[in-house]
Amino acid sequence: MTNAITHHPSEETLAEYAAGTLDEARRLVVAMHVTRCSVCADEVRRCEAVGGVFLERAHSVALRPGSLEAALRRIDERGSSEKDLQAKDPLADYALGPWRWVGPGVRQRSVSVPEVDGMKVFMLRAAPGTRLPHHKHVGYEWTCVLEGAFEHEFGRYGAGDFDEADETMEHRPTVCQGEPCICIVALQGGIELQSRLGRFLQPIIRL
Repeated sequence: MTNAITHHPSEETLAEYAAGTLDEARRLVVAMHVTRCSVCADEVRRCEAVGGVFLERAHSVALRPGSLEAALRRIDERGSSEKDLQAKDPLADYALGPWRWVGPGVRQRSVSVPEVDGMKVFMLRAAPGTRLPHHKHVGYEWTCVLEGAFEHEFGRYGAGDFDEADETMEHRPTVCQGEPCICIVALQGGIELQSRLGRFLQPIIRL
């Protein structure tokens, strides 16, 4: 992990991640960032510790049959120790599809996260210098950069950086020179291209 990362999930997002309340799609993309970012890994551990204190102080209630076993299974599967946060590959439990053409200089591959409420997960690979279409979002777009870098109106995003966008934002990312940019993305509801050419190409660009 590295502290050179400059863009992080919001505090609210990290708290939801630590509490296990994010949907699977967004949880996976946050996990890809946390495994690369010591700052956010520490914040997740702090959130978990605070949650543990609240649980200890909460009034006890009877568990439904099987609840304890289910909770222990989730803890084993997710893992929250320092070693797990640093070493476990969040993608290890998912199948990845082949790279497919989606636009000039851009390839996409699926990630086998079940699609719920229009939220899907995929990876994008874009060639250096590629200018992605000017677009806005119907819902969430959470992105973690795995390799390379891109930039848009809100800054430069390199390896490990996290970009948390929603329907209030529009941008035109450009892949930085030097190497391809590979990202993992949780996208809800697709994108809306803003230029006249973009709207003409919307049926062709499969995002």
